[in-house]
Amino acid sequence: MPELKDTREHQETGELDEALLKAISHPLRHRLLGLLDDRIASPNELARELGLPLGRVSYHIRLLADLGAIELVRTEPRRGALEHFYRAVTRGWFSEEDWARLPRSARRGIVGQSLQRIFSDVTAAVDAGGFDGPASQVTRTSLELDERGLEEVAEVIATAAERVSRINAESADRRGEADGVPTELALLHFARTS
Repeated sequence: MPELKDTREHQETGELDEALLKAISHPLRHRLLGLLDDRIASPNELARELGLPLGRVSYHIRLLADLGAIELVRTEPRRGALEHFYRAVTRGWFSEEDWARLPRSARRGIVGQSLQRIFSDVTAAVDAGGFDGPASQVTRTSLELDERGLEEVAEVIATAAERVSRINAESADRRGEADGVPTELALLHFARTS
């Protein structure tokens, strides 16, 4: 498989390497990449968290590492072997054009995995008081849009997501080594069936 020199460059131009696009279109690899986007973890930890066999998770982690989507951060000795720890160096992000190139089954699998994670995180946050603070927000708006309106809303969401990512990076720079407040932002815009 081809190795990517700098996956961030592909993301900045809105284009993903074909091999990387194919790799992260697999729902499990997309989920693993998402899990490694905000932390460092080993295949063993990820397999336990997902309730999947270690061999299956390790296989997909190797594919992501071979493509340069994740990188090895460190190793630690564990019972006579080395446990490998990885972090994401690219996001499981798709431009509108890349998303359209994916087969419908891949798009549905990725959306399903993402929604499961969002619902799980939201439920845990509700139970732990994560929505009690003044900065927490829950907003729901029903819309009826024409094609231009659909495009404009998509642009607003993409711009907001990019700005939030910049704010997160700026916050990390200000914090240095200090811990931050872990938060999550989920934006959904979809066609209603009724």
